[in-house]
Amino acid sequence: MALSKQVQAYGKPYLKTYKAMFAAIKEFDKIVVFRHIKPDFDAMGTQMGMVQWIKDNFPNKEVHFVGDNHVSFTPRLFPETEELSEEWFKGNNFLAIVVDVGDTSRIADPRFENAKKIIKIDHHPCKAEIAPGLTVCDLDAAAAAEVAVDFLLHCKGTVISKEAARHFYIALVGDSGRFLYSSTSPHTLAIAQALLDAGIDISQIYLAMYEKTIQSLKNQAYVLGHFSVSPHGVAYYTLSKEVQEELHITPELGKENVNLFSNIAGINAWCSITEDPNPKDYCWRISIRSKKKDISGIANKWEGGGHAQASGAKIKDLTELDAFIADLDALFVEE
Repeated sequence: MALSKQVQAYGKPYLKTYKAMFAAIKEFDKIVVFRHIKPDFDAMGTQMGMVQWIKDNFPNKEVHFVGDNHVSFTPRLFPETEELSEEWFKGNNFLAIVVDVGDTSRIADPRFENAKKIIKIDHHPCKAEIAPGLTVCDLDAAAAAEVAVDFLLHCKGTVISKEAARHFYIALVGDSGRFLYSSTSPHTLAIAQALLDAGIDISQIYLAMYEKTIQSLKNQAYVLGHFSVSPHGVAYYTLSKEVQEELHITPELGKENVNLFSNIAGINAWCSITEDPNPKDYCWRISIRSKKKDISGIANKWEGGGHAQASGAKIKDLTELDAFIADLDALFVEE
């Protein structure tokens, strides 16, 4: 496949690293692909796209994927993740490929540390380097999938199959907000075109990603009946443990309706604030979205992080909610 001008230009600074990464994949007979905890479309899509690409192009290699399952995506969109024993990790000479995670503490399975060599593909700020010489991280990329597919397109003699392309397209669409976020670039769309060229059915993909149930309509109704808006246009809703039980959802699904507020005049940012009763890390988890302003700084202040228009944060309890909303609201005083 001839590379588009956008793909050629994007990959040029990374060619040496791409070559080293490709050599590492060819070197190892056993490979495990890792991603972050509490996975989203990009984490699971990029992980499974990489797994499928390796299987397609290196059928004799043993390749695995690990991490926590998603309450909704598995097995609806992606296969349930594998469970590998401690003995497997201790007794094997394997390559780890880590995707879509900047903080090593958020890698879903810490046994990536047992790998003989590590490749890292990401678009988050990196707190600790784990793969010197084998890392490609573009903070401006719309998704980790955008970076991963660019790398794969530069791997001569390989193909991206329809099934691999499906996984990557889900990842790309999910993290770019269906190409609506400002991180979407000509290169993002060039990657989308390359995936379309593999023959994927985007109508089927969008239906699978965003199909709703009657119960989800009731959940939307609850959110629309229980949201608040700050003086400068920050919309937010809270979902306590009791409300989650009433709506038959888990904390992982608390943010599924956050984008109901994305196209509303007068609303500049919007948040879901969901109680997570996990005794090991009790908190209220916040998903933040923004039309224009960079909200990642606020997320970093409140024990989170992410991207300019899509970030996450957390508060210890609702006594901190007013302070968090005030910080976010202050970004839009001049709006």
